[in-house]
Amino acid sequence: MTSGTTLSVIILAAGQGTRMRSNLPKVLHKLAGRTLLEHVHTAAAPLAARTVHIVYGHGGEQVPERLAHLPASWVLQVEQLGTGHAVKQAMPGIPDTDLVLILYGDVPLIAAGTLVTLVKSASASGFALLTARLADPFGYGRIIRDAAGRILRIKEEKDANDAERRIDEINTGLMCLRGDWLNKWLSRLTTNNAQGEYYLTDVIAMAVGEGIEIATVSPGHVTEVQGVNTRAQLAELERYYQLRQARTLMDRGVTFADPARFDLRGDLVTGTDVVIDVNVVIEGRVLMGSDVTIGPNCLIRDCEIGDGVEIFANCVIEDAIIGKRCRIGPFSRIRPGTKLATEVHVGNFVEIKNSSIGDASKANHLSYVGDSEVGRNVNIGAGTITCNYDGANKHKTIIEDDVHIGSDTQLVAPVRVGRGVTIGAGATITRDVEPEVLIHNRMERRIVKGWKRPVKVKKGRE
Repeated sequence: MTSGTTLSVIILAAGQGTRMRSNLPKVLHKLAGRTLLEHVHTAAAPLAARTVHIVYGHGGEQVPERLAHLPASWVLQVEQLGTGHAVKQAMPGIPDTDLVLILYGDVPLIAAGTLVTLVKSASASGFALLTARLADPFGYGRIIRDAAGRILRIKEEKDANDAERRIDEINTGLMCLRGDWLNKWLSRLTTNNAQGEYYLTDVIAMAVGEGIEIATVSPGHVTEVQGVNTRAQLAELERYYQLRQARTLMDRGVTFADPARFDLRGDLVTGTDVVIDVNVVIEGRVLMGSDVTIGPNCLIRDCEIGDGVEIFANCVIEDAIIGKRCRIGPFSRIRPGTKLATEVHVGNFVEIKNSSIGDASKANHLSYVGDSEVGRNVNIGAGTITCNYDGANKHKTIIEDDVHIGSDTQLVAPVRVGRGVTIGAGATITRDVEPEVLIHNRMERRIVKGWKRPVKVKKGRE
């Protein structure tokens, strides 16, 4: 932008999206774990605009309610009378001296770099338009140019003749122009078209009529300008986006069993020689060290995973810190607040919640550890559980170093098990246990000779 010129952004998000067949406003549908509108807002963030104005529709109150965290000015378009009408709703909050960038909330993959180029072009010329060439331009407005290549106007699909429909250069709808020009031309829009709406694209012909030459910019890839009108289109963009993310990770040293069966719904930072099997989903922010192996069908959310960790098939790990060389799974669940030190083993059908587990400790089978502090070199036998909830409050279990817990043990919190204790199988521990003792509380075996198992009594017909 020229010195002293500021930028305002308008994101149009009032469309009903009837072809989505959904009660949810179209811009709230998600791609890679974030709403379509959030993707667009994020792309505009590097531009450091004065204000981002988001135009939403009547009945779409869910949009500002669910996305209240976005730094934006929310503008209601009570009646959907076209894109020109939608832009006009936001203009009272924009100074004439600003450049105005117009974006669409259902075009989620627009790149920040493309927007930077578009704004720079508008800063030099006063008006820049993003166009693209499509193999199948059906449904898009066509760019009509003169013999010298200058833009004359845009013809919408429904208003175009056969020759105009054969043009493959389309209007993406994204443009950047001077605020004073935009205000002037918006006041002149009419509904004299097939849709009976105020077309924003009509400002192109008005600019040409005043002798203004419109600069054009092209995106790096056509997916940047593809809108979402149906669930099929959303799925298509999802797959493209996920493959693009997988390629980026492969460039950083990640190996995928099949890049087409991987989903990243957030941010993943990895070391080298990470191996990820099929159907792995990463959500939130995940930091992963080197030489990590993740088996198939795992969900990992908001975690730190150390070097050399092995995660076997069908595990769910969320909001946890996993230390170096731990082994987890298969079929383990690591819940929020869990911290595993180095070389911890968590086996099949083990659940750990809000607990710390010390170096080289193991819980290999069918156990639950909740609200606990577990020391070093502890062995937790199969079927052991910490009874941490009394129906109203959570209580803590503390297991000190070098404790061996036999199978099918219940530790009723609050309770502390001292260092070096051995607990026999089937015990129920309700009081603190002093260090270096053996404890068991199984009942004596009782044998009843000649006992007969009950049999079902046959009932006659009534």
